[in-house]
Amino acid sequence: MTTRRHFLLGACGVALGPWSAPSTAAEPLSLARILLGAPAGGAGDLMARRLADKLAGGYASKVIVENRPGAGGQLAITALKDAPDDGSTLLLTPSSLLSIYPYTYARLPYKPQEDLAPVSLAAYSNHALGVGPAVPLSVKTLKDFLAWAKAHPELASYGSPASGSIPHLIMVVLAKLTHVPLRHIPYRGSTQGLQDLRGGQLAAMSSPVGAFLPHLASGQVRLLAVSGDQRSPFVKDVPTYRQLGYPITAREWYGFFVPAKTRAAMVTRSAAYLRMALSSPDVAEGIRQFGLEAAHSTPQQLAEMLKADSQEWRSLIRTVGFTAES
Repeated sequence: MTTRRHFLLGACGVALGPWSAPSTAAEPLSLARILLGAPAGGAGDLMARRLADKLAGGYASKVIVENRPGAGGQLAITALKDAPDDGSTLLLTPSSLLSIYPYTYARLPYKPQEDLAPVSLAAYSNHALGVGPAVPLSVKTLKDFLAWAKAHPELASYGSPASGSIPHLIMVVLAKLTHVPLRHIPYRGSTQGLQDLRGGQLAAMSSPVGAFLPHLASGQVRLLAVSGDQRSPFVKDVPTYRQLGYPITAREWYGFFVPAKTRAAMVTRSAAYLRMALSSPDVAEGIRQFGLEAAHSTPQQLAEMLKADSQEWRSLIRTVGFTAES
């Protein structure tokens, strides 16, 4: 569990092969949807909306974002399974749902590597642990928080964007390493959890770094650790778990997928348009505001990433004994 391969997701950028621009002869779709398994307002939602604006007019005359929160994001994937296979429906999802959920949920309504066709990587994100007004101001470090949580187990609650997700897993591993009881409260995305954190109903939140950024200036939320192998460029003063002595490193990716039966030519077309959008300086800079680092890949490269990550996470999850109910 202390090795890089055992608890690291997508730490390296993807080397890209040669690409061709989308054929201008192909007529754009009249309408395309981007499905997202999270409510409006979160980092993934804001990224999806920027990309929808960029794709509109070329990939499709109109591109809309359709939020399908619920069941830890599973509703969006289920909706994609039943969508037309003509490229008109894309799924944007964090990797947790595809590489971890198969091993943390007893049943899933989808099989990631059978029901979905990979299109392109979209972005990378680190996770962070933050505390709010429910935790005394004297708690300034992760060590302080763990000592406080041990002394006040009835108050030591933490939220995550979804049961069985990477932010949830990080906290379960932390609790096991330190023998500190921490009570998990799952949310449907990060937005409501951050509201409860700021309101004092929740002691801590484990979530993507970008979810915390709008709340740091007020001082109501303090970040104690980040999950990357290096400090996040968005919160450079916050140490990593490893710097604090805990063998936890996790960098999550977001990716685009289409229904499995989509024609290869349409998958290639979708990937080419996404590559252009994600390579655009205004999109890359725009999503940095949400704590996301833009990236892109070929469909095959994303398929290989998903397969490798799934194998690694399965080994760790079995070692830790982690489930969605942990």
